[in-house]
Amino acid sequence: MIRNAIFSIFFFTGIIIISLIFLPSFFLPQKVVLFGGKLMGYWTGFCLKFFLSIKIIIRGKENIVLNKKFFIAASHQSMFETFYLQTVFNSPFFILKKELIMIPIFGWYLKKMGCISIKRNKITKDNLSFFDDVSKMLSNTNRPLIIFPQGTRVLPKERPPFKKGASRIYEELKIICQPVVINSGYVWPKKGSKRRNRTITISILKPINPGKSKGEFIKVLENNIYSELDLLN
Repeated sequence: MIRNAIFSIFFFTGIIIISLIFLPSFFLPQKVVLFGGKLMGYWTGFCLKFFLSIKIIIRGKENIVLNKKFFIAASHQSMFETFYLQTVFNSPFFILKKELIMIPIFGWYLKKMGCISIKRNKITKDNLSFFDDVSKMLSNTNRPLIIFPQGTRVLPKERPPFKKGASRIYEELKIICQPVVINSGYVWPKKGSKRRNRTITISILKPINPGKSKGEFIKVLENNIYSELDLLN
């Protein structure tokens, strides 16, 4: 409990300090804000290793898509992947819940980074236009999109069916999908205390090339991610 409290104090204090240091970046080129995002990712890794003795292993780096447009479909069990994946890939932007954009300072950073917000489980004008925003971002940058097809953080043993957003991006934009599996829920669970002396594994799977139907794609993606999660458990 004490180490959990110390971790939380140092982690969130560090995130706040980084946010305050980079406040002037709102008036500077976007790449300055993206550098701040990477710092938050490295700070997350440092705090987990130093305070909770967590090992972070990255498998499958050879599978990372290079010199092509692609999007990342990642499993989602904790806050960890939101921060740390910025250190693994080239300054990705996210599709995330609208509530995060509304957080003072932190939400401003997300917006400056180019993140796209939606209201979960609701049909709104913004949600209907999100695909146009995704298409525009991917056309104008070499940064990959990260989407969490489970829709929200889930417990390590949960296996909800994937949402349809990933299959729409895959089929209509005809770009490569990079599946990524993270078992962070065993260290930083959705509910309860963080755990010590564990290993977080980030497994980068072989990409799924364009050409499949929506139904076939989502079936392959879901099977690949959940099969890998079963191996990491």
